[in-house]
Formats: sequence, C-alpha cells, structure tokens
Amino acid sequence: MERTLLLVRHAKSSWEEVALSDRARPLAKRGQRDAPLMGKRLAKAGVKPDAILSSPACRALSTANIIAEALDFRAKSILVDERLYASDIETLLAVIGELGDPLRCVMLFGHNPEFTELARLWSDEIVQMPTCSVARFTFDAPSWSVVPSQRPVTAVLDYPKQG
Repeated sequence: MERTLLLVRHAKSSWEEVALSDRARPLAKRGQRDAPLMGKRLAKAGVKPDAILSSPACRALSTANIIAEALDFRAKSILVDERLYASDIETLLAVIGELGDPLRCVMLFGHNPEFTELARLWSDEIVQMPTCSVARFTFDAPSWSVVPSQRPVTAVLDYPKQG
C-alpha cells in the first residue's frame, strides 16, 4: 500500500519582537507570502492529506493553517503534537510510526534542524530544507509502523524559490 508523508518546514518567521518566546514567533511577511504559494502548488499537485500534525509553535501552526486552507483541509482538524517542537529524528520517527493505518497521506509541520536531518536520512539528494519547503516521500508500506525503517520509493523536495 502506498503511503505519502510530507514534511513541511514552517515558513519564514519574524524576529522583529525580540521579547517573544521562540514558540510565539509569528510568520514574517515573506512567510505570509510563501505559505499560500506552497499551498497552491500542493493543491495543483493533487495533495489530499488525511491528517495534518503540527508543532505547537506559532510559526509552524500558522503555516499549517494557511496550507490546509489551500488544500480544503479543515483547520479544526489539524492535530497539534508537542513532539514536533524541538525534537530529534528518533522522536519524529516515533510520531510517524504511531500514525493510524487507515491514513494514506499525512503532513507534518515542524522545524529545522530535525526536518532536514530526517529528509537527509531518506534521500541523499535533499541537503537542506529551506523555510516553507516541502519534502514529499512515498513508501510502499503495509503499515506506518514499518515506515521509519524503510527507504522511500520516491523523494521530492519543493520550496518557494524553486518554482
């Protein structure tokens, strides 16, 4: 069974308000421009997520909401998972391995360096995930529980400046 996982690094965040906590940093103007652009690209490519999980950080959740809207995915259905904030590859793999098997396409919204490290684990061609980039992996897997130990069938990276 084909399973699709999309890792989405949050769009460019603002550093204007230095007193804000890291979790509270909002999107910068560039992030507000890039997220809808990537949402339109994903919609045009026919992406239909069964589930969206996001880091609780404002910049990640904002990116998830903007892209979800472009994909006609209900924002209220976005699941916030604390493990997607300031995590590591092992934690990300655990989140993926726990996904429900009826799900065929899942999007995770989070951060670097862990998203780039995971993408590099699955693809030698992905060297860096710029802000608002989307790494799309397809796996031939009977269950999400085996995905962490598999190599993807396909791996594609897209980002705002690429198109």
